Amino acid sequence: MLGYKKYISEIKPVDTESEKMARKRFDMLAKPPGSLGGLEDISAKLSSVTGEIFNTLEKRQILVFASDNGVYEEGVASAPQSVTLAQSINMLKGITGVCVLAKQAKSSVTVIDVGINSEYRNPKLIDRKIRKSTSNIANGSAMSYEEAQRAVEIGIEAVKTAYENGCDLLGVGEMGIGNTTTSSAVLASLLGLKGCEVENLVGKGAGLTQEAFRKKIDVIKNSIEINKPQKDNPIDVLSKVGGFDIAAMCGAYIGAAYYRIPVVIDGFISIVAALCAARLNPLTADYMFASHYSFERGYKLALDELKLKAYLHLNMRLGEGSGCPLMFQLMDSACAMMRNMATFDEALIDTEYLNSISKSDF
Repeated sequence: MLGYKKYISEIKPVDTESEKMARKRFDMLAKPPGSLGGLEDISAKLSSVTGEIFNTLEKRQILVFASDNGVYEEGVASAPQSVTLAQSINMLKGITGVCVLAKQAKSSVTVIDVGINSEYRNPKLIDRKIRKSTSNIANGSAMSYEEAQRAVEIGIEAVKTAYENGCDLLGVGEMGIGNTTTSSAVLASLLGLKGCEVENLVGKGAGLTQEAFRKKIDVIKNSIEINKPQKDNPIDVLSKVGGFDIAAMCGAYIGAAYYRIPVVIDGFISIVAALCAARLNPLTADYMFASHYSFERGYKLALDELKLKAYLHLNMRLGEGSGCPLMFQLMDSACAMMRNMATFDEALIDTEYLNSISKSDF
């Protein structure tokens, strides 16, 4: 496999001409101008990624990167660390939230172990373990710079395999107790936030007590102060205050852009990884689709940085990649409208009345 830097440097821009043609096609459909709103935006953006006006997203896959986090030792999570392994196993059984939603959306789920704190082995669990858990960011770097690079390459490799198997739509998720703490630290570092500014992006994750929540904020602030991540070097940020899961997800977004596969962002942790990828190469964001508007406080900050729009407002905060299959179905609907809806000519509708209205009227 190519080194990750070569993948980053060889990402090509999306096809803006195909996007324009898709929007022109939507204006020809038998409906008021712009009346399909976000569905038009989704379909047009898909065209920019694939270069096709009429898309069918038949083979979709959700990549879930699982890893434990040393910062768990600080009492920043409401669930025991054993849940990382337990839920990873349950994903293999197809009984977690993301698996149920994925089945409904006709998507497969691939679970990749990049750092679960266990010796567990299973033929269905892709073993790319770097080591058992990252180190505690409250005491020093989460991982070495080389380990962060390796995690990014694992994410790219996972997309390469999906591409070779014919995948035409990807989702990116994670499983790792304590990773709302690491992702908050990564986001704060990328944005250059310090002190009281950090509090604005920290959420309660899976449901912390108020006391544990305050501890979480203090741990994130102190970790940034201790490790001094370099804002303009995402790999340095990931190595110092991130997680193997976040770094691997970052690699998955890079791989998706390199292989020109539309890729769906899940929630907060997923979008922080997406921002890391976009900081390494801004072109990656053009291949990304944000799914649900995460309940986590820092989500909007990352979304705005990426200049993306989240299409689903469901107060979700499950993680696992659970927003991806919901977005897959919305994307299916956008594609179906483009492929199957009648044009004005086909519907035998005189378009003269359109001269008196415009998209801005809606």
